[in-house]
Amino acid sequence: MTSATTDPWIDPDQALLQGRWRKWIGGAGNHDLAALEDLAGLTTLAGAHCLDVAFHPAAVAAVRRGIRWALGQGAPRPPWLMVSLNDGEDPHFRKASFDPDRCPTACPRPCARVCPARAIGAHGGIQDDRCYGCGRCPAACPLGLIVEAPIELDAEAVVEGLRQLRPDAVEIHTRQGRTDAFARRLEQLARAGVPLRRLAVSCAESPPQTGDGNVPFGPYLWSLFALVRAGGWRPLWQLDGRPMSGDLGVGTARAAVDLLRRWRGHLPPGPIQLAGGTNAATLPLLAREGLNRPPAAGGVAGVAYGSSARTLLVPWLEQAEARGRRLLDCRDLWPAALDQLGSLWRAR
Repeated sequence: MTSATTDPWIDPDQALLQGRWRKWIGGAGNHDLAALEDLAGLTTLAGAHCLDVAFHPAAVAAVRRGIRWALGQGAPRPPWLMVSLNDGEDPHFRKASFDPDRCPTACPRPCARVCPARAIGAHGGIQDDRCYGCGRCPAACPLGLIVEAPIELDAEAVVEGLRQLRPDAVEIHTRQGRTDAFARRLEQLARAGVPLRRLAVSCAESPPQTGDGNVPFGPYLWSLFALVRAGGWRPLWQLDGRPMSGDLGVGTARAAVDLLRRWRGHLPPGPIQLAGGTNAATLPLLAREGLNRPPAAGGVAGVAYGSSARTLLVPWLEQAEARGRRLLDCRDLWPAALDQLGSLWRAR
């Protein structure tokens, strides 16, 4: 992660070992198939080592179409395809909605201005397929009309879905104190019998004295490590600094780096990736902390980018949408979008 000219086309396993790992987060609640296909194609061509998407057949199919496009454009290898699960209530697994008939006629719709998913237009309600539950619109609504509902996955849906989708990797979003619920998800993974390159564990640090936050962050991950290794999976730890906030600025970028700094040296074995607020400021912050080194030298494996990557590409997505075409089919547009994405990938 120390060079702006680092070759991105290394094997994902090697990228983890060398500290050059880049993951794109499509969104556990994102079902915008057209945008997913475009973003998957461009992030693959930009050298992403892993694409993390919703546990949903249509979303996975759209992402695989994007990957095939990128391979046709000269990408020398496909990235790992990862699907996200949760073991309980989680901000990544929710959708927002409101009844537009209850909105005042003169409402300036501040909800639309804050929505990074382009899920709220000038009229009507929220487009469910585009919403990925970032949580910004409820706070923006002056009348409190916007509500959020969780996305729930039952055990049999997980087992059968994994057998159908056959991802390369799975990520489980968890929270301190949910060891039993995490273990139940692992039982479902074992029943599915799908070989995985990595099992990622995503966790944010709960505030003290709040809910299950009395279970310290590091010891909680150690309890999960024992379960993961007992099942024969290779762990990948995702430190979720400030979920779904990467397009808000340098302040959010500090959250994941601060989480790493607090717990560095007290986490279980396995590569560490940063997420939650990651953006173009993340790699420079790691460099200032002396953490832009391979994991064996005390650094991190890499960075996962979600809303920051999506927001960068919105202008080109909107231009293609206005033409009624995929961005990937607009040869006059996507190279500039790809270059913009590369600037995030190579930020230093």
